[in-house]
Amino acid sequence: MKHQPRALWRDKLYEVIFEADTRAGQWFDIGLLIAILISVSVVCLETVEDLDRVYGRWFYHAEWTLTVLFTIEYVLRVVCVRRPLGYALSFYGIVDLLSFLPTYISGFGFGRVGSFAVIRSFRLLRVFRVLKLIHLTSESEDLASAVWRARGKIVVFLAVVFITVTIAGTSMYEVERLHNPNDTQFTSIPQSIYWAIVTMTTVGYGDIVPQTTLGKMLSALLILVGYSLIIVPTGFVSAEAVNIRRKQDTLTQTCPYCLVEGHQTDAVFCRVCGRPL
Repeated sequence: MKHQPRALWRDKLYEVIFEADTRAGQWFDIGLLIAILISVSVVCLETVEDLDRVYGRWFYHAEWTLTVLFTIEYVLRVVCVRRPLGYALSFYGIVDLLSFLPTYISGFGFGRVGSFAVIRSFRLLRVFRVLKLIHLTSESEDLASAVWRARGKIVVFLAVVFITVTIAGTSMYEVERLHNPNDTQFTSIPQSIYWAIVTMTTVGYGDIVPQTTLGKMLSALLILVGYSLIIVPTGFVSAEAVNIRRKQDTLTQTCPYCLVEGHQTDAVFCRVCGRPL
């Protein structure tokens, strides 16, 4: 069955909204990012009681104005995309929906859920496309790939850490109880394991500290072990990152069918669905 050709205005609208190859597309994304920043700032500032008491009405009107704008933008995205359902169920489609839906839920009397509107800050990830920071996008993909490749070693590392803090926490529990069983902060093995984790990661909250000399020696040893283990996962990921072959991609090119971003600069077809770009 022969498909009817798309209206020209839908293609033009798609190019402006989903891509940043044109001046209009760049200005659209820049304006959208500014609106997102303003909206996230409003949602955050209205939680400050002193500011909300003075500027509460301004915050209210600003939030609803931006919500209407985001609603219109979402509708335009659904209208111009080739696969509306695919966009609606995609990561950015869900984020775009959640960027204005909580305000409507709150406005119709289903409770105050306006703070969830800060989820629209995820949409700021589009700044990579607007500013054409292709090398940063490539770096992030390489890092994610390196972490995934090193997942087996990282799991083994975490298992070793878990065993270490369990042994250290149990040892500290026994050491402190032998000294003064009635006046010790190490009241249980889980509590002691919590102390071991805080100590080994060199966070050191100070809410639980050993009182005995042997306990302090064990604490110092655990801190040194923690320092020596910090670099281990970094080495795993770095080794895998060296082996990753780099690719020259462009983030501004979006497949109009599956909405996948990031294609070879000279690509004619989508690298995922194979349809023409």
